[in-house]
Amino acid sequence: MTLRQLLAGLALLTPCFISAQKQVTISGYVKDATSGEALIGANVYVKETMRGAATNVYGYYVLNVDPGTHTVAMSYIGYEDFTKNLTLSADLKLNIEARPKAILAKEVEIVGERKQENTEDTRMGTVDLDVQRLQTLPALLGEVDILKTIQFLPGVQNNGEGNSGFYVRGGGPDQNLILLDNATVYNASHLFGFFSVFNADAVKNIELIKGGMPANYGGRISSVLDINMKEGNEKAFHAQGGIGLIASRLTIEGPIVKDKASFIVSGRRTYIDVLTKPFINKSSPFAGSGYYFYDLNAKANYTFSDKDRLFVSGYFGRDVFSLQNGDSGGPGFRIPWGNSTLSVRWNHVFGPKLFLNTTATFSDYSFLFDASQDQFRFKLFSGIKDYGLKADLGHYPNGRHRLKYGAQYIYHVYTTSTVDVSSGDTQFNIDTPPKLHAHESAVYALDEIDLTDALRINLGLRFSRFDHVGPYTRYIVDESGRSVGKEEIAPGAPIHTYQALEPRISLRYRTGRTSSIKASFNQGQQYVHLASFSSTALPTDVWIPSSTRVKPQVGTQYAAGYFRNFLDDLIEASVEGYYKDFKNLIEYADGASPQDNGNTNYDQQLVFGKGYNYGAELFVKKRTGKLTGWVGYTWSRTMRSFPDINNGSEFPSRWDRRHDLSIVATYEHNKRWTFGGAFVYATGQAVTIPVNRYFVEGQLVSEYTERNGYRMVPFHRLDLSATLNGRETREVKDPATGETKVVPKKLVSSWNFGVYNAYNRQNPYFIYFDTAGNPNDGSFQVVAKQVSLFSILPSITWNFKF
Repeated sequence: MTLRQLLAGLALLTPCFISAQKQVTISGYVKDATSGEALIGANVYVKETMRGAATNVYGYYVLNVDPGTHTVAMSYIGYEDFTKNLTLSADLKLNIEARPKAILAKEVEIVGERKQENTEDTRMGTVDLDVQRLQTLPALLGEVDILKTIQFLPGVQNNGEGNSGFYVRGGGPDQNLILLDNATVYNASHLFGFFSVFNADAVKNIELIKGGMPANYGGRISSVLDINMKEGNEKAFHAQGGIGLIASRLTIEGPIVKDKASFIVSGRRTYIDVLTKPFINKSSPFAGSGYYFYDLNAKANYTFSDKDRLFVSGYFGRDVFSLQNGDSGGPGFRIPWGNSTLSVRWNHVFGPKLFLNTTATFSDYSFLFDASQDQFRFKLFSGIKDYGLKADLGHYPNGRHRLKYGAQYIYHVYTTSTVDVSSGDTQFNIDTPPKLHAHESAVYALDEIDLTDALRINLGLRFSRFDHVGPYTRYIVDESGRSVGKEEIAPGAPIHTYQALEPRISLRYRTGRTSSIKASFNQGQQYVHLASFSSTALPTDVWIPSSTRVKPQVGTQYAAGYFRNFLDDLIEASVEGYYKDFKNLIEYADGASPQDNGNTNYDQQLVFGKGYNYGAELFVKKRTGKLTGWVGYTWSRTMRSFPDINNGSEFPSRWDRRHDLSIVATYEHNKRWTFGGAFVYATGQAVTIPVNRYFVEGQLVSEYTERNGYRMVPFHRLDLSATLNGRETREVKDPATGETKVVPKKLVSSWNFGVYNAYNRQNPYFIYFDTAGNPNDGSFQVVAKQVSLFSILPSITWNFKF
């Protein structure tokens, strides 16, 4: 950039900052008056100009206004409106305590008294979920599941019956950045994918970003699922929980120092193992077998002053699956896996226009498969640990600029598939597995600018860098794959470095009071891959970092859409089209197995390719009233191309779905009864199956379709639920006056009744092939058989709070 260009740019910006110097600032926090919880996305604005700002994830807002008399208002669905008349000549700190209210069926909000987020925001493909609404939706065996709920959204697909893994706009499960209080969660599933690790009782806010990813997020190329835990009630002690058919949960929260510090602890455990134990005879070969999972969320915060606040939160969860064969000498195995996360965050307000959040994080995911038979023992282990530090600054120089900039650093330690084999006292001589070490860093800056009242642009740029470093052992293998030597790399020594600029841009052009056009472009670099031997996300999948041979994934997405609100903002609607391009994707080579490397080079079994996805999404949502819900439809095509797979020909991805439809509804019949329903339909999964089988010299030979050349039958299912709320008040008679008063009950409970797969659809989970007859008499035939997981599944859960 020349000096002349720089001076011209400064000249353009000068009017903005001159006007900022003439203005005064109103800033503060918006909190729930009954609990002290920060309200995320509350709209604070000046009535005279209708200009405002939404609170950030910590409830902080900033308004820049001209000196004089103004009416400041706050609106947030489910809370009473707040207004205050102010005469301003200097900066003002204004903290707002919002009081909850019941949303009435006939309530219609006044246009302009809340931010029309659907049409005003520059964000595309972004959805915020109401956690309280999740409690009334149908759930598998009564367990409310965040990940299954987002699968009802357009552009988000599941991977079969009951699976909580999700796939966004043609991307794989590794391309989703899942954050819990800013810490990365690498495996978000319990029970081999049937339940997610997130306990809804401990969750405060859920945001899914499918397109137009802002520059403050990185490391993944498909989506961001940003989940924030509750902070804990700083006014009074409360507890809530539930008892279901397979699991129970309990959450306790309250003040440590009233109005200054609070905590929340939430735990959950299944008891399938406990319920089945009495029915398994001690002499049974399966005595001692079982499965259970548990998780624990905890968080505490302390407010030092209006300028400083500290948060500490953590998650710990484990699945344990075991199969024992008693004294029969048969095979037995034990499979524990799970996540641990820790986040320490410090908020500091330097001034009304500058907000800092500094976060230190730790993430740990580990998987162990331990199998034995007689004296033979086989172990397979993999895992990943992250140590991270991040600083994010929010800067609000004036009413037309909202800036964010920051930096991030993560130290990764990867353990790829590690094999240990022994027989009695004999330990097989297998090469010592290398741990992989890497440094990942990034800096970013973005500015959301109101160029005019109609045109808003979010410009962002992210620079990322990945350094694969020692210690590392590179094994030298011969043509047969046997290790014949090795090269030792010293600790900290550079092995390979990747770096990239990642541009992000999104814009909104308002075409009317209730409509807008949006467009976005973003490019990202992802330095970690998930290598899978299955079409389903399983704990056996291995996280593999970029290296000399494994290049970073590169994702580029273009999107555009039309957004419109109807009936005084009662209904939101949008149509989006997009195109995504993927480079440097990985797959295991045909016929590869986890143990094949024998702890040598982890990348030896991999093959590399590219892919693309394009599609259109329709989304219609009704926000308030007795009947709420949404309809989402996606038409898309997802293709892959690998030189070493399918003879180099293009083939459908395992996540290719031509049609995907979701209908979700909640109906509040009265204060006690609420009904919910969800219907899903999706094109059948693409799979590879044998199309012919014949005998050659007495051996059965199979001839297969092209890669993913066969479609299973379409998937569809209807789930229903009903919630009966207990009475929240009771009548008591005053012994002194004899008057009857209505007072709140200390214990409030509800019953949730659910039916999963209401019309008993036999959806295919997988297809296998069996043989029948005798080839010698010509009666031999191959028969395809379908395995389905769930028929009609009723559930009942008792929920309580006090």
